[in-house]
Amino acid sequence: MAKQAPQSDPAQDAPRVSAPQHAAAGLPAVGHSLRMATEQMGPLRTLATLSKVNQPDGFDCPGCAWPEPGKTHAAEFCENGAKAVAEEATERRITSAFFAEHSVAELAERSGYWLGQQGRLTEPMLLDEGATHYVPVSWESAFAIVAEELKALDTPDGAAFYTSGRTSNEAAFAYQLFARQLGTNNLPDCSNMCHESSGSALTETLGVGKGSVSLKDLYQADLIIVAGQNPGTNHPRMLSALERAKRAGAKIVSVNPLPEAGLERFKNPQNARGLAGHGTKLTDLFLQIRLGGDLALFRALNQLLLATEGAVDHEFIAEHCLGFEKFAAEAASTDRAEVLAATGLPEEQIEELARLVLGSQKIIVCWAMGLTQHKHAVPTIREVVNFLLLRGNVGRPGAGVCPVRGHSNVQGDRTMGIFERPSTAFLDALGAEFDFEPPREHGFDAVDTIRAMRDGKVKVFFAMGGNFVHASPDTAVTEAAMRRCRLTVHVSTKLNRSHVVTGSRALILPTLGRTDRDRSATGEQFVTVEDSMGMVHSSRGGLRPPSAELLSEVAIVCRLARAALGPENPVPWEDFADSYDTIRDRIARVVPGFADFNTKVRAPGGFALPHGPRDSRTFPTHTGKANFTVNELTAPEVPTGRLLLQTLRSHDQYNTTIYGLDDRYRGITGGRRVVLVNPADAAELGLTEGAYVDLVGEWKDGIERRAPHFKVVHYPVARGGAAAYYPETNVLVPLDSTADISNTPTSKAVVIRFEADSGPTR
Repeated sequence: MAKQAPQSDPAQDAPRVSAPQHAAAGLPAVGHSLRMATEQMGPLRTLATLSKVNQPDGFDCPGCAWPEPGKTHAAEFCENGAKAVAEEATERRITSAFFAEHSVAELAERSGYWLGQQGRLTEPMLLDEGATHYVPVSWESAFAIVAEELKALDTPDGAAFYTSGRTSNEAAFAYQLFARQLGTNNLPDCSNMCHESSGSALTETLGVGKGSVSLKDLYQADLIIVAGQNPGTNHPRMLSALERAKRAGAKIVSVNPLPEAGLERFKNPQNARGLAGHGTKLTDLFLQIRLGGDLALFRALNQLLLATEGAVDHEFIAEHCLGFEKFAAEAASTDRAEVLAATGLPEEQIEELARLVLGSQKIIVCWAMGLTQHKHAVPTIREVVNFLLLRGNVGRPGAGVCPVRGHSNVQGDRTMGIFERPSTAFLDALGAEFDFEPPREHGFDAVDTIRAMRDGKVKVFFAMGGNFVHASPDTAVTEAAMRRCRLTVHVSTKLNRSHVVTGSRALILPTLGRTDRDRSATGEQFVTVEDSMGMVHSSRGGLRPPSAELLSEVAIVCRLARAALGPENPVPWEDFADSYDTIRDRIARVVPGFADFNTKVRAPGGFALPHGPRDSRTFPTHTGKANFTVNELTAPEVPTGRLLLQTLRSHDQYNTTIYGLDDRYRGITGGRRVVLVNPADAAELGLTEGAYVDLVGEWKDGIERRAPHFKVVHYPVARGGAAAYYPETNVLVPLDSTADISNTPTSKAVVIRFEADSGPTR
């Protein structure tokens, strides 16, 4: 039997600290996975559910977007995937009695961890204007309330429709169609806050804002550079792919301000070597780079390649690229001292990496938010592309760009049209298919949505999944903006902070999860997702839903659309809700690469979407070629006595979902309010290990942003930097401190000072 949800909120201000680990997974990961799963689901449900994760006849893990191999293992999940599944398939339930017992004000004093541990939501709930408690509401009344508020807006742009990356392709397509039928492109999504910099840079340079490699390419690579990413915690199944690549002869380079256990050594729990042996040493070269120094590192590599006879693939460049001469002149003139200062690396290490590059024909660069959440994130990724283009490492087996996405369908949602700046071609196809004129004016992304709510321009905020309040920057500003709305609506499986920071009225609409069986009027349905490498496959839950009251995301969108747009709207919303095949038929006619969608997705493993740069070395950029770029070499300015903070996840965490209060690999247990500081920096700043301090953000607007009561942990962080967990430190990230071009919050580059501890907080 699964354990009951905790009734008291565990203290989070007394973490214990031990030495960090130097290997990931192994028996401890197996034990931890099973313990957390059985606590939430019980033993029989655990076995039945985990056996279907990432299987051809099962459901796609909600934990990350890493692709499945062609032949799946019997246990095709990782420790964090097991936690994600357990959180969704839990036997704990939240009913109306829970909301009658707890006021919204009381729930607002609870931690996000406690809220998430209460279980699955089971019925629609309404917080009416002036009310203190959520109360049950019928689905018909809920849809009528949303329709009423939408119709009362002066303009459709007074509404914003947010999407979390777990939304299926079918739900996402219907959702964006509804928003555009309503008349707005206000479709912010979680990608705006994470990988928007990747999409911006790759679209400009290669013409496709996605990765260009497959799992097969990883297995064929000579050299894999993993920059600004921690797969041991954030994408653990990636370690299996790196292990296979390593055993095939690949060299692996890790570029990170922190040493990460998973990239040091991997104890694969699916083989004897990992369970009983020493596992596999993954990293051949670790470059402990300063925060924000990645652009300088790749510039240095490019300078060395240009100066080495025979290192540059001039034939590829002449046939497929533009802008080489300007780029080469800029790179050749780079000041070496400036590079060394920005990276914090000894010249010998950069030269060692250059030797590995020169000895490799097939190179892949992987990255995540360590590269994307800086002011100069887009130029950094453009410089990565320059590096790969120099030796023809795009469109070659075993080579290419590999941005590793987080949510399991965040890439698919963008493919389906969840984008505030849609292309003309997409809108033309959508309008032709549904015989209407879609809005053409660009909408609000995530940051601009917060600004618009703050300024009273957006009055209705509708979220399809996610935890917008806790995922967003500048927590106080975001919460105040949310409270200015007339109506806030959240389609959710579980309770989170966003449900207790509300507009004048608020709705919680409970939905099916990935693990749940989805039945409609025409029978059992399945959905589809797109992984990080452009593979589209099906996902079919098998568990009885937690409540007969739950609707699927597709059904919620379609019923809301009919209520808001009226009976005269010609879109067949009822058909869409009854049979997802009818949605897929429309997707096939609107979205490139989805022809014969219903047939192809029923094949085991699904199908790969076309990718011009990868498939045929064709580059659909504005020039028709792959574009070299000139990128200004910059580094964050950090005043004396300050450090540059990066926010990161703990190991017991997936985005804003907190599974527990431990970070096993970093040696932190029982709490989350810790700040990791290099011992040498700590000595200079007088930060005694174990002392408590307040973190105070500094930015040009002069506003004080404070995160109180953090325990100082001396840790091998790169000099000049510090690290602490989000969402607790999102309060320090200024709303207007964003990446150039992509408008992504600069969560990996927050200037902080340390002040005397002001005491514990929620």
